[in-house]
Order: sequence, then structure tokens, then C-alpha cells
Amino acid sequence: MGCRTAAKWMLSLGWLLALPASASEDAVFQQVLERAKQLAASPYQAPEANLPEALQALNYDGYRQIRFNPERAYWRDESPFSLQLFHSGFLFQTPVTLNLVEAGEVTPLDFTADDFRYDGEASTLLEHDLSGSGHAGFRLHYPINTSDYADEFAVFLGASYFRLVGQHQAYGLSTRGLAINTASSQGEEFPAFREFWLVTPDNDTESVTLMALMDSPSLSGAYRFTLTPGEQTEAEVEAEIFARSDVEKVGIAPLTSMFTYGEASAQRPDDFRPQVHDSDGLLMHTGSGEWIWRPLSNPTAVRVSSFADDAPQGFGLMQRERDFDRYLDLEANYHRRPSQWVEPLEAWGKGHVELVEIPTPDETHDNIVAYWVSDDTLSAGESQRLHYHTYTLNEQPEEHTLGQVIRTRQGTAAVPGETNSSSANQRQFVVDFAGGELDNLAPEAELALDISVLNGEALLPQVKVLPDNGRRATFRLPPSSQPNDIRLRLMHDGEPVTETWNYVWYPDA
Repeated sequence: MGCRTAAKWMLSLGWLLALPASASEDAVFQQVLERAKQLAASPYQAPEANLPEALQALNYDGYRQIRFNPERAYWRDESPFSLQLFHSGFLFQTPVTLNLVEAGEVTPLDFTADDFRYDGEASTLLEHDLSGSGHAGFRLHYPINTSDYADEFAVFLGASYFRLVGQHQAYGLSTRGLAINTASSQGEEFPAFREFWLVTPDNDTESVTLMALMDSPSLSGAYRFTLTPGEQTEAEVEAEIFARSDVEKVGIAPLTSMFTYGEASAQRPDDFRPQVHDSDGLLMHTGSGEWIWRPLSNPTAVRVSSFADDAPQGFGLMQRERDFDRYLDLEANYHRRPSQWVEPLEAWGKGHVELVEIPTPDETHDNIVAYWVSDDTLSAGESQRLHYHTYTLNEQPEEHTLGQVIRTRQGTAAVPGETNSSSANQRQFVVDFAGGELDNLAPEAELALDISVLNGEALLPQVKVLPDNGRRATFRLPPSSQPNDIRLRLMHDGEPVTETWNYVWYPDA
């Protein structure tokens, strides 16, 4: 929304507390906190979507013809960071309010058509009054790949979504400020960042700070992000959320991704590409120190998995397959999509990591969500502080030194060429591990297979040596009408030398 519209909206909500024209960064954040608290004490009022009709009617192609002019980038002459803006319109019908914070001064960042290039059919938009158009969001640039070019490393666009990329990475999964009632009977609620305060970075700084005001029917919130771009682009997130009403489920540090099909997928489309996904697994580091790997799937029905824990050390959606040959996609560059890790900076206590997998027909839909849910509920009038660290990466977190799952395969256990094979109704699983502690073991070292199957049993469990000194765990499942939750890891001298592979086999899948 434009500044005039934003002002009318704030007054209609009873926002009598205005940010001072001069304030330190901490003072600005305290004011954002007060605004969020005040919002939660008032009935929710959705912002008005009153864009010019020409912008409301924009289609995908028309919106793509509006481009920010890089020569108009903010901060570019005073810092290695630069700021570019997104135009409202198309899917982005409710603009956000942007402010700059520089040397203690808070200045509204007003919309001006001079910041944009209107190419092709989009040039007809200049025939209309766009003064109240506002901005849909923004992106941040910094030279992370070469010293002479400011690469885009972060984008805040739509609801509470933001994306990060590190060195030589391509955008893939998204992060959100919060997930509310995801996969619940009440239906999901999507909170939105309504206003931002961007702190102008110094010439010699390596980080940039911004603050955001969140609002939603159930709650409001104040967020502070400290972003540090680089080989692993990092974000420190500090926030406090205020409940306007009772909230059934609050998803903290949600990661949203896409998995259409992969190496273990039984159903595959008629496609030349062997795999299509932004992430291929959920990795979790429990409070007890166990590392758990869950391969992702594209299910036939919505599936929700919970990983209960006390004070987890981290979780993330990972893209382990880094070889171009595993995707063969020159446009999507799935081999360059980042993994993203989340670790709490203040203990989360008891709760669970929740993984939601949703059926998708193709790669145009995000169908994977993972987040932390605390056992402590959030009731009307209560608040909750959040403080965590999230960052992109290509490999695994440095703390992860165990052997890792590099391959999951499954198929019929029938003996080839044998008529009426007695094992034809069994399912064969192959899980390959490599790296980490396994590199320190001789091929002849004896490893034990620690395996458990909920609601079933594992037949013929074995451990074999791979040609590269990795290890292969194999087993079979007998026929069953119930899903089988399987956990396995490799042990040496009573200690784990690999992460725990966790998989749910659905016989009707």
C-alpha cells in the first residue's frame, strides 16, 4: 500500500503510537514490538486491496515486464549492499510499507514509477495514476560470487515468505516467518509481514539488518533479521509473537520446499529428467545428539510426520544430490538448490519437528513443509519469544560427522526367473551410507545393523561393503496392510557410525 493508504490503515486500527523520526536501531525494534503488542489487543482488520485496476488485472507475462532499474538501487553508492524493490500487481495485491533507517532517522520509502522499467505491454501502465501502488517486497544484493558484481542473496516477497541463497547457489526452498495451523482441521492461516524497516548498512559492514511487523487473524509479531551473505548466507532471527486468539498450532522457523519425484519414487512421470526436487530429505539433530535422515516423498494423500524431541539442536530440509547428472536440468539447476539449516539460539524445550508432505502433480507447487511445534500452547493474550539461526549450505552442518545416507532404493524381492517366487510379495529395501566415520573404518570392520520396524518385522537384515568403502544395509518387509515406520543405523563397537535412516513404507502407495 502507498504511504497514504498505510496511514489510513494504521489509524483505523487505533495505532496511536508512531515511530519517532530519530531513533536507534534498538529503539526502532522496541517500537515495532509495541506496535505488534497493540495490534494483538485489537480485532483483526485485513488491509485494503485497493490497487489501481490496471495493476489488479496484470497477468504473469505483464508483471514480468515490470523490472526494477538497477541504476536506481538504494545504498549502491554508500555500501557493498544494495536494495531493489518489487512492484505491486498480479499475485501481489496488498502492498507492504517500507521504511529506511539511517543515522537514527526513519524515512518512509515512497513508491515512484521512476524506480522501474515498464517494457512491452507494461508500458501502458504509465498512462494510469500509479502513485498509490506501493511495493510488493524487496530484494537484497551483495558481491558473494565475484567482487565486481552485487548478487541477489535474499528476497522478501509475499505473506511472510523470504528466500536466501549463498555462493554459487540458485533459489530453491523458501523460509517463512511463521506457519499457523498447517495441516490442521482449522485450515492454514498465512500471516503476512505488513511493514518493514531496513537499516542502511555501513560501507565496511558484512551484515544488514531489517525489522518487520507481522499481522494475521490469530496473532501479530515483531521480527528482527540480521542477514550475512556469503558461501553460507545466514540469518539471525529474533522475534516476539502476540496471540490475538487461541492458536492450535504455531510452526516455528518453517521451511517450504518442493519434491516431485526422486530416486526412490515408485510413480514417475514421462520426463527425461531422472529427479525433480528442491530438497530430497529432512535432517534432524535431536537433543540427545542423534542425527535422523528422512527421505522426502510425493504422496498420494497428505501425510504428516512428527519427530518428538526435547531441546533439539537443529533441523533442515536438505538437497544432498549435488551432481548435475542426477537431474539433467539446464534451466532449473536443481543441483544448485541450497539446503537450509535451522538451529535455536534459545532452547526450544519439548515439542516436535513436523513434516508435511502434500501430493503435487508437478514442480510448480511447493508441497513440503517442515517446522518446530512446541508442546507449550499459545493462548489469547499470551506472547512467545523466538530466537534462532538459519542458513543455507551445500553439504551438511559441520557438527554432522557420521556416515550419511547417499541412496535409498526399493523394489520387489521376487527372485528373477523364478515362477511363483516365495518372496514375490515381500518388499526389498536398500540403504547406502558413505563418508564421515565410515571413512575411518577398514573394509573388513564388522558393523552391526540396528534396525526396528513399528507394526512389523525386518527380514534378512544384512550389511555389505560398497566398492568405495561405503556400506549397504538391506532388508525385506513381509506383506502388510498397515504402514511400516522403519529406523536403521550402522553400529561399530556399540556406537553409531552413521545417521539414523527413518522411512515410512505405505503398502498402498
